[in-house]
Amino acid sequence: MPAGITELHGVKRADIHRQVKRLIHDMVNIKDSTGEFLMTLEDGRVIDTKGWGDWEWTHGIGLYGIWKYYELNGDPADLKIIEDWFRDRFEEGHKGKNINTMAVFLTLAYVYEKTKNEIYLPWLDSWAEWAYHDLPRTKYGGMQHITYLEVNDQQLWDDTLMMTVLPLAKIGLVLNRPHYVEEAKRQFLLHLQYLFDAPTGLFFHGWTFHEGGHNFARARWARGNSWLTIVIPEFIELLNLTGDDALRSHLINTLEAQCAALVPLQVENGLWRTLLDVPESEGSYVEASATAGFAYGILKAQRKKYIGKEYEAVAVKAVNAILENISPEGELLNTSFGTGMGHDLQHYKDIPRTSMPYGQAMAMMALVEFLRVFV
Repeated sequence: MPAGITELHGVKRADIHRQVKRLIHDMVNIKDSTGEFLMTLEDGRVIDTKGWGDWEWTHGIGLYGIWKYYELNGDPADLKIIEDWFRDRFEEGHKGKNINTMAVFLTLAYVYEKTKNEIYLPWLDSWAEWAYHDLPRTKYGGMQHITYLEVNDQQLWDDTLMMTVLPLAKIGLVLNRPHYVEEAKRQFLLHLQYLFDAPTGLFFHGWTFHEGGHNFARARWARGNSWLTIVIPEFIELLNLTGDDALRSHLINTLEAQCAALVPLQVENGLWRTLLDVPESEGSYVEASATAGFAYGILKAQRKKYIGKEYEAVAVKAVNAILENISPEGELLNTSFGTGMGHDLQHYKDIPRTSMPYGQAMAMMALVEFLRVFV
């Protein structure tokens, strides 16, 4: 690449940095002014899934988005946002261990690795031990997608790989506990076995071992699919799986099948629909957070040489769509709210769109990965 290049594919590097900073500012200042998106637990406690000052998977993805930008720019202000969040949440105490609340520990493991702040060690140890030993399991030992509100007995979800399995693997590496890493590998294989839809190359949102076993609405839901697009290259890189590794080959083959399936499903404006293979005329709608996840995973997989350059145009088109969906205030538009398991496709069509920390973060991740083409 020529020295000093500042623009590629019609996108200026300075504009990307400006938009990432806007996304961060908006994310840490999001407010649920109406209370519409508050989550009330059985014991009366309330979880603010939208605002920055609480603890849910939404914040886990948000933290990871900031961390990705910090990895690139080294700005102490970004690290401070992350460490301040952990300081405040640890002072308040957690509200329960589950698949989703585990998500924040992916970022904390990276922060501990960077800072060696021993205050973080008991938290990493306690939560990883819970995930390894005490997290409820499905048939065949899958991590059951237990949340604040639902036990989700005998259910496997796409989301689990991002929210709990990836953090467990990272903690295993940081704390030198190889049994965590092996468990993470096993979870990847089991989830792929039950969630991958071979005829389409896409993933179903979930699987239950009840009722003879089925994939619920057989929804090929966009954000669920995007978690796979993200976690597969993340996992291969994290574990440094080499070219002759059988798990690496299996993961790359699966990712390639998904990428090939995504190409014809991309809408002309660069986005993908929330139900990937359901047209807007039938109630699906374009969704930006999943689009950002797809862009991130494809760009990273290309950079790491896991897949070829044939998907570059699709990823660049998605990046441009993300930029077009960032408001002047820094909000990622067309972000669907947190989505539980649907027993019919209408469930996904009815999910409202609103600004959420994970939408901001997934946009950040895609833009930061795109920034690496300037490096």
